Amino acid sequence: MPRVLGLSHVGIFVRDLQRSKDFYSRILGLTVTDESDWIVFLSAQPESEHHELALIAGREAPPGTAVVQQISFRVPSLADLREYYQRLVAEGVPIQRQTTHGIALGLYFYDPDGNPVEVFWDTGIKWPQPFNVPLDFSKSEEEILAAHEAALAAARPEAATPSASGRPTGTTA
Repeated sequence: MPRVLGLSHVGIFVRDLQRSKDFYSRILGLTVTDESDWIVFLSAQPESEHHELALIAGREAPPGTAVVQQISFRVPSLADLREYYQRLVAEGVPIQRQTTHGIALGLYFYDPDGNPVEVFWDTGIKWPQPFNVPLDFSKSEEEILAAHEAALAAARPEAATPSASGRPTGTTA
């Protein structure tokens, strides 16, 4: 049987192509790899992936209509996740929630068309899903990790160790 290697890209219809291009390139930091008057291709890894997101002009769904459940982007560190939080707050982007899923810490917000977007840091641990406990990314990394560990410990006491929480080796609370 043939097999899929992975998800390559997602295309979404948008109301205002230039506004969405600005959001995904300037605020999220994706690189525009190609564009025309009706489509923009963006990538987080333009040297190896032509596009991971395509924005297409012509969204016809009424405002408030749920079209996309979420679009998620992985970040390499908790520091990056906190920097996105600060950037989104500074830009006035509506934030939906800040959470630990055990397996990841996620920051959810809305793009210009109201699509839910997530940036997340993978903690490197296995944790049953769904799991969703609120966090506050305005706090320090140490405070965020402590709250994450406390949430895991409250759900499953044996998970209260730093090695189980995704905390990098050698880091202390």
